[in-house]
Amino acid sequence: MSQTRHWNAPCNAGATSMSRTQPSADNGAAQPSGSANSGLLPQRWILVVDDDASVREMLGRVLFAEGYGAWLAADGIEALTIAGVAQVDLVLLDLNLPKKSGWDTFERLTAANPLRPVIIITARSGQLVTAMASGAAALLEKPLDFPTLLRTIGEVLSESIEARLVRIAGQPGQSDFHYTPKPQPHGQGGIEPYS
Repeated sequence: MSQTRHWNAPCNAGATSMSRTQPSADNGAAQPSGSANSGLLPQRWILVVDDDASVREMLGRVLFAEGYGAWLAADGIEALTIAGVAQVDLVLLDLNLPKKSGWDTFERLTAANPLRPVIIITARSGQLVTAMASGAAALLEKPLDFPTLLRTIGEVLSESIEARLVRIAGQPGQSDFHYTPKPQPHGQGGIEPYS
């Protein structure tokens, strides 16, 4: 099996391992590389699930720069395939996905591994109550603020098993749920424009 992948290439069912990659100058092909910080392969792997190739690629690069490994999936079916065969320590999951919706994908991912944290990243409004009730670790509304995203990833990955169990059980006020709303344009006072 190939150890190198394109940043924006969907991982297929045959992919059982993937080294951290960064684009090379020639035709965008990815070359294996170690951690940006240590020269070693990453210890933590994050599955990025987003139908927008530019978002997947950017998140992969940001995660790589911070020392994480990144699996990239364009839809829920790819995400479930990767999660079934690869080390995945955390999932960044968009809700607007082709083939299998984000919430369907969330249910399947958490049924297979209830302790694997999932951070919902979406431009879809009105998801806070559902995200909290579902046991998601966080809800970050797009556009994403990368420092907030990275801080949230670090906090979620460092939480105890007990804290994850409390969150999964849906015990309000007894677990940390991370929420970052979509930034409001200046002067809008939280009112969404009609579109």
